[in-house]
Amino acid sequence: MFAAGERRWRDRLGTLRQVVRQELVARQLAAHLPSSAHILDVGCGQGTQALRLARGGHRVTGLDASPTLLGDFARDLADEPADVRERVRLVHGDATGASGSFDAVLCHGVLMYLADPGPVLAAVAGAVAPGGMVSLLVRNGDALALRPGLAGDWATAARAFDTTAYDNRLGVTARADRLADLTARLDTVGLSVVAWYGVRVFTDTAPDDAALPPDLPELLDCEERAGTTDPYRRVAALLHVIAESRHHRVADASVSPATPSDQDETMPG
Repeated sequence: MFAAGERRWRDRLGTLRQVVRQELVARQLAAHLPSSAHILDVGCGQGTQALRLARGGHRVTGLDASPTLLGDFARDLADEPADVRERVRLVHGDATGASGSFDAVLCHGVLMYLADPGPVLAAVAGAVAPGGMVSLLVRNGDALALRPGLAGDWATAARAFDTTAYDNRLGVTARADRLADLTARLDTVGLSVVAWYGVRVFTDTAPDDAALPPDLPELLDCEERAGTTDPYRRVAALLHVIAESRHHRVADASVSPATPSDQDETMPG
């Protein structure tokens, strides 16, 4: 489903809502990642998180189904120092093709575009090493009524209380996850939730083209604190869930490795 909104996504990179999302997730991840980790970023997109992690000394494999976004990633990667380029590998493939034995697996902004997240969750669980970390960023199904309610769209707000489907700002009908339901799903594939955060508590209703304000550092600090504090984090637009693998590979999570395209063979890594 994401393909329908890909152009809008690319157009809005660097705007306030996107910067808050990426910065908050990066800060929250830093509290859980081991040093010099081998990381798989499932649905890496244009590589915002992956590049940041590679600059920090991690080895990163970026997996994405969009040749356009991987091309954006590759162009930005080409401008990085040689040591950063050497720590990144790009793979064109579907999220269900995730495999390996990584210290950490990221899956950010992917599940919301899947009618059934089960196969991707199984693949993610199968790609993380024993005791490794999984990071998921999902739309918060427990707060779907908040955005339309604050906008005075009462018909949409009323429907949102009883559904996990919603129309997002990219013009795509997507799906949200409720924390309790996601926790139960993760448990069935051998992943135990160890922490969770809210992302975009105060800035979710900002205009799509909102520029970065002069007081961005103070704004980010407030967003970060709200994302770790009840009741604020419970009404955030996005949930950032950190889980730990209890074992190497679940019985029903056997998936084929993603096959790099001809383009991937020329990419660093």
